[in-house]
Order: sequence, then structure tokens, then C-alpha cells
Amino acid sequence: MVEFVFVSVLVVVLLLAVLQVAVYVHVRNVVTASAQEGARYAANADVPSSAGADRTVAVVARATSPQTADGLVCRSALETDPSGLTMVVVRCSGAVPTLLAGLGSLLPVEVTGRAVEEAR
Repeated sequence: MVEFVFVSVLVVVLLLAVLQVAVYVHVRNVVTASAQEGARYAANADVPSSAGADRTVAVVARATSPQTADGLVCRSALETDPSGLTMVVVRCSGAVPTLLAGLGSLLPVEVTGRAVEEAR
């Protein structure tokens, strides 16, 4: 009986750790794709470059949850790469929520999305 308790606690802890890794990878992939989408949106000729950050947060909120989107700080800006192209760059940073609510958000996320700006 005692061995069962020890082993079951270990199995549950390992299961939660694997699930947390899966949640982290999923949220990171969603935020990366959303930053790329926000950069593509802001790169359109009739859209201001500052709209990329708002678009990114909106896509993250739809794909995951509003709480995850609230934990992100996204900024969009125009940058010129070494070849002379003007690019819209959306950078997001924040934290992924943990499965255990009492622990808060411990896992950091930093992603960047880029798109070449259309001529205006």
C-alpha cells in the first residue's frame, strides 16, 4: 500500500510535467504563428505598421484564451535589414500559464515575426 502511494505520486508528477511541456510548446507555437500573422497584416500597404501588435494579441486570444493574450506584451516596428528591405517586425514577450494555478506564469516566451512591407 505504501509503495503504491509513492509510485502513484511520482507518476502523477511526471504526467503533469509532460502536460506542462505540451502546453508550453503549443502556446509558443501559437504565439509565433500569431506574430507572423500580425507582421503580415501590418505589412499591407493600407495598414499602419503599429497595427501588427494589436492583430497579434487578437489572434492569440482567439487561438488560446484571453488570459494568455493578456500576459503578452507585443510591439511592432519598422526595421531595415542589411539588404535595404523595410520590414515590419512584431516582437512578443510574456509567460505561459502553468497547469497548477497557484504557481502563476513561470515559463517565459519571446518570439518575433517579420514581413516585408509593401510599397505605399
